[in-house]
Amino acid sequence: MFKYFPTNYVWNLSVNLSIEMGARMGEIEEMCAPLQDAAKAPDAAGTQAFRETWIHMADKLVSLADEDEAKGRLISAGDKLIRAANYMLTAERLLAHGSEGRVALYQRFLSTFEKGLALSGSPCRRVEIPYEGTHLSAIYVPAEGVEGPAPLLVQVNGLDSTKEMKLLVGLPGWLAKRGVASLIVDQPGTGEALRLQGLTARFDSEHWASRVVDWLEGRPAVDPRRIGMEGVSLGGYYCPRAVAFEPRFACGVVWGANHDWRDVQKKRLAREGNFPVPHYWSHVMWVWGAKDMDEFMQIAENIHLNGILDRIRVPFLVTHGEKDSQIPLRWAHATYDQLVNSPRRELKIFDERTGGVQHSSFDNSANAGAYIADWVAETLGGRTVAEQAA
Repeated sequence: MFKYFPTNYVWNLSVNLSIEMGARMGEIEEMCAPLQDAAKAPDAAGTQAFRETWIHMADKLVSLADEDEAKGRLISAGDKLIRAANYMLTAERLLAHGSEGRVALYQRFLSTFEKGLALSGSPCRRVEIPYEGTHLSAIYVPAEGVEGPAPLLVQVNGLDSTKEMKLLVGLPGWLAKRGVASLIVDQPGTGEALRLQGLTARFDSEHWASRVVDWLEGRPAVDPRRIGMEGVSLGGYYCPRAVAFEPRFACGVVWGANHDWRDVQKKRLAREGNFPVPHYWSHVMWVWGAKDMDEFMQIAENIHLNGILDRIRVPFLVTHGEKDSQIPLRWAHATYDQLVNSPRRELKIFDERTGGVQHSSFDNSANAGAYIADWVAETLGGRTVAEQAA
């Protein structure tokens, strides 16, 4: 783990995530160098200082992109806008719910990111999936070099990630090279669903996951018999739960097992384990739609996988970082041990040799992500050998 701030895990997590999304080290240095004292300040003051330096860099990149665009250099403009969006999202993610300007910053991030994708020539596109009288937003990434319906991996967020973050970290691109498409979803409790539509999280993830499969079955580019699901961090709970109750999924993957999140909350109340965001308790109450801590802890009692994983009868990959300081490694073993009816279950622990030892491999996603992409390609009928140029 890259520890720019020796005493602030939450900020180091944010910096590492930004790097994994494509940040440039020179820009990281310029943004973070003024923040050493602020990193030791209380959440509200420190977060405001963090926001100011990161948004200043984003503003500079947007200005440079405008200059590129004026000269017709659209690819360069798009690349800068995507990086600016990365920095906007990193700043927004640390803000407390209800912070002044947070919604406006998030909306600016979305428009900057979408324009960046368009100008850079990305084949990715935003889509909307009908849900509960409104929609779930998602990013569709087509498979490369596939004629006819392709296999697809649905990818869902954790507690505080977004579909754009998961796209930029790289798994959808690695899958596309292997002939597997992706649908990255802002499910209830995350991204647009939470921030713009007020759709809070729910423990019965199959409720929204089944609507996603319904939508995919109507897409000619997707093979409905080869739809898998992956979840990162808290998605390590959502994904197994959904696969257990939605038999149309052809496989499942967790990038960071999250077998018993209720236990994690109890440990965090006792100050055990690291928090992923500042203002943690207000954040989780917002995500789950709880009016107070008592209601949140009641909700949390449902967020575990005990007693349901024997329903899974498809291949399943459980991965975890050996030094995960948010979710103990033992929960990866618990998920694996309870997959008793999976015809091909696998437990992969990322260690010092492989890299990716931290929570959901945020310290180094490349090798871990490649392992996952290869497993998915082998399971869903993609490829693990590059296509040869004609």
